[in-house]
Amino acid sequence: MLQNYLKIAIRNLLHNKVFSFINIAGLSIGLACCMLIVLYTKDEISYDRFHKNVNQIYRITSTETSPDGKVDKYGITGMMPGPTFKAQLPEIENFVRLQGESYNIKKGNEILVQDALKVDSSFFSIFTFDFVEGSPKTALKDPQSVVISEEVAEKYFGKVSALGKTLSINYDDTFQPFTVAGVTKKSPQNSSIKIDLLMPFHREKNHDDQWINFYLNTIVKLKPFANPKALEAKFASIYAKEAKGQLIEAKEKWNFQSTIQYGLQPFLDVHLSTDFRAANGLKDESDPMYSYVLMGLAVFLLVIACINFVNLTVARSVKRGKEIGIRKVVGGDRKQLIFQFMGESFVLSLIAFLLAIFLVELTLPIFNTLANKALSLKYLFDFQLISSYFLLFLFTGFLAGIYPSLVLSSFSPVDTLYGRFKFSKGSFLQKSLVVFQFSLAAFMMMATLVLYTQFDFMVKQDLGYDDKNMVDVSTGRMTLSETHTFKQELLQNPSIEKVAPRQSGSWRTIAKVNGKQEISFAIDVVDEDYLPTLKIPMVQGRNFSQDFPSDTSQSVLVNETFVKEAGWKNPIGQRVNFFSSNKTYQVVGVVKDYHFNTLHESIKPQLLTCDPKRSSFAQLSVKIKPTDIPSTLKFIEKTFKKLRPTQPYIYDFKDQSNQKQYEKEAKWKQIISFSAILIIFISCIGLFGLATLSAEKRTKEIGIRKVLGASALAIVSMLTKDFLKLVLASVVFAFPLAWWAANKFLENYPYRIQISTWMFATVFVLLVLITILTISYQALKSALANPVKSLRTE
Repeated sequence: MLQNYLKIAIRNLLHNKVFSFINIAGLSIGLACCMLIVLYTKDEISYDRFHKNVNQIYRITSTETSPDGKVDKYGITGMMPGPTFKAQLPEIENFVRLQGESYNIKKGNEILVQDALKVDSSFFSIFTFDFVEGSPKTALKDPQSVVISEEVAEKYFGKVSALGKTLSINYDDTFQPFTVAGVTKKSPQNSSIKIDLLMPFHREKNHDDQWINFYLNTIVKLKPFANPKALEAKFASIYAKEAKGQLIEAKEKWNFQSTIQYGLQPFLDVHLSTDFRAANGLKDESDPMYSYVLMGLAVFLLVIACINFVNLTVARSVKRGKEIGIRKVVGGDRKQLIFQFMGESFVLSLIAFLLAIFLVELTLPIFNTLANKALSLKYLFDFQLISSYFLLFLFTGFLAGIYPSLVLSSFSPVDTLYGRFKFSKGSFLQKSLVVFQFSLAAFMMMATLVLYTQFDFMVKQDLGYDDKNMVDVSTGRMTLSETHTFKQELLQNPSIEKVAPRQSGSWRTIAKVNGKQEISFAIDVVDEDYLPTLKIPMVQGRNFSQDFPSDTSQSVLVNETFVKEAGWKNPIGQRVNFFSSNKTYQVVGVVKDYHFNTLHESIKPQLLTCDPKRSSFAQLSVKIKPTDIPSTLKFIEKTFKKLRPTQPYIYDFKDQSNQKQYEKEAKWKQIISFSAILIIFISCIGLFGLATLSAEKRTKEIGIRKVLGASALAIVSMLTKDFLKLVLASVVFAFPLAWWAANKFLENYPYRIQISTWMFATVFVLLVLITILTISYQALKSALANPVKSLRTE
């Protein structure tokens, strides 16, 4: 019996090649998308599970609450919590501190930048990583030892053994020899800790005993009997006792009145945490929202593919009516017919499933690029994954086949054999399903348009300064005299217009204004050429100038937002007192607001100083002429290597680095765009099936109309208008939801586009065109058919 079902199923698939191909294509695309998302989701939830006893590993978190109720959550601490809690709490088996760093390493005459982690010697007693050479028990005991990955070992030593060899690492501003005491295998892809180079923490000369700072990860391994909640309560009492003196001092000096509470975060939660994110040495932070959105898209694609299967199968039901009638007359019961049609569904699903696996392998590199992953079927192909795929296959086969099998098996044999069969029961359901498909298509088209427009707005927005033909060169820490020499050397080239130094990175601090008001602001150390180089205008007062020697020790510039927050009507001459140094500066100028951060956040208060004691210069912004960029870059590199021979040459174009800040939006734009295209494509297949059903049901009507003189255009219009009504119904449902979702999405951006009517009009026109193009083939075919043949057939 099963063999007979299989033969009939294959025969029907081969007999209706076009419809079989459409069904298989739709299902395989839907299944492939689901498989990719299963791979993605499995990778996301598998992070860090390879560590031994990982359920006992926690990260110490810090929550700071200010007097006004503002709460800041950090996944980091200072140096003190780890050793202090370990010494006083027997529930803690061990601890390790971990901080991300980068070091300059000599390789022959070349200087290379190497990512690294500073860790305690207890690192391998908590985390499980496989060694190629050396022993995890002794690898970090020697202060002059390091542990490297096999990739880094090959980078510096080639294919030979790296154990016992030395690396010349720039530590404390001098190149020192460090012995390789261990080589690990490449860190697993699903690891929050990526080992490149491990540097022992106990090389630190100055011991930081402050409790009120946060800059490194503190990981603890609890004993099996430990209660995390009870430990958090003990943290509070230990902190109150140990930090008492520092809190009193901080309140007196800086008016620090915030409370700090230490907590425990399971290490397995770090990767997907949105409160205490992976940072400061921990990699690959993610958001569970990505998985939810992708899973939703995959489910929609699969459901739409199954809807198409239903529509196309029912569309062909009129052709199979006599076959069903004969089977019932010769003794076939409904149960057998259900099994037959379900068998056809599973055969088709199996073919689509196998094709989907091929599509996954084919598109996995593209998906990895979009999702910023390095997924592999082989890497994740385990029993759990295979079981998920098998269940996906069964679910798809059942979902696609159950409705058509129940409907087709219910046909009356008398009606079908005598040609009196009129199929109308499922018409409303089929049209509803098409409305659902096109509602989702309209929603996705709207989402794509909003994402594209917002992304375009962000990358083209006026930032308040000129970032064109601007090269940022990382120089390492430079004194004032070194900076001056570097500038003069570069300005000898006529293709270089201006050079402006600044500090490295971004910093924030707190100062007192108006005698008692505290303001939190971004601080940047620059010189008198910074504003002219970036073409940032002054609003009031003056810029820094060499004509005023006191500028390097007494003067500051502030932006307009700083002035507003301070409540100054006359900012020139106002004083700013820094808590950290108890030093007072005078405001000599107000800078027009510009976006020194990304457009993800509004402009914050900013203060500019040229005091070299606050921070050393570590970057040069070089304005070059666009005439001969390659030769100018070579000149900059040559000058750099002459003046900074112990530093790696690293540069970036300012406009390109600005655009890189919106990579997340660019990725989502691509993902949503691809999803929209797939949903529209699969929806059009469903619409084609419904057009076929409509044309077959109205064959006799079309023939009569043509005999009575109806033109082909009139026939096409008659067949098209019903589907355009479905499109209109789709946008009625989709547009309000799309408007709400778009506004919710844009609420995350302080600088955003406005949802306009032209967006909805564009989507509507595109949907109408897609609908007309989809059904035009079947409509024209029916309109041009010979009416005599149509009536004779009826």
